[in-house]
Amino acid sequence: MTTPVAGPHPADPVDFRPATTLVGHVVRGVRDEQLDAPTPCGGITVAALLDHIDGLCLAFAAAARKEQLPDGGRARTPDASRLGDDWRDRLPERLDALAAAWEPTEAWTGVTTVGGLDLPAEIAGAAGLDEVLVHGWDLAAATGQPFPAHDGTDDPAINAAYAWAWSIAEQNPAGLPGLFGPPVTVPNDAPPLHRLLGVTGRDPGWAAADR
Repeated sequence: MTTPVAGPHPADPVDFRPATTLVGHVVRGVRDEQLDAPTPCGGITVAALLDHIDGLCLAFAAAARKEQLPDGGRARTPDASRLGDDWRDRLPERLDALAAAWEPTEAWTGVTTVGGLDLPAEIAGAAGLDEVLVHGWDLAAATGQPFPAHDGTDDPAINAAYAWAWSIAEQNPAGLPGLFGPPVTVPNDAPPLHRLLGVTGRDPGWAAADR
């Protein structure tokens, strides 16, 4: 497991929009016949992953606004039956709303609630970036789409997400059920996105065609 790449401290506000826009494009590129396909998230289909992305948008947008959701922002079990027919339009809109919620500096200050936990807002923001980037890649890999996230070491979103994920993996080297699998070793000179994938238990070489 490699140490965090240089970049902003998770407390520094980071623009969600490049990541949410990219994932919105991936969502729109999913074909109906791919909804039952496997994903890098073990046992979860593309449709269930889309439902999870839908839910995380709501939870982390509420966290940015310091709004208390009825369930405390706990991650709901992915359920393809909730997806509905309007997901190609609804999910990109919710991703855009998520980015807008984290734009104010105040979103990154104080304490908020997400996943049923009270935690510093800057940590919630970094965790939200991780969710968007990693599950966006999951969706792209599962549906054979490119995921051209910026691979330079100066990418604030990848760096903030990696710093947060690395801190979790360091404390839980065997993985954390429901969050990460055991870290996958990637080369020290791997692109930052691949390092993020590895620390969250994903093989950057995963391909739907091999499954």
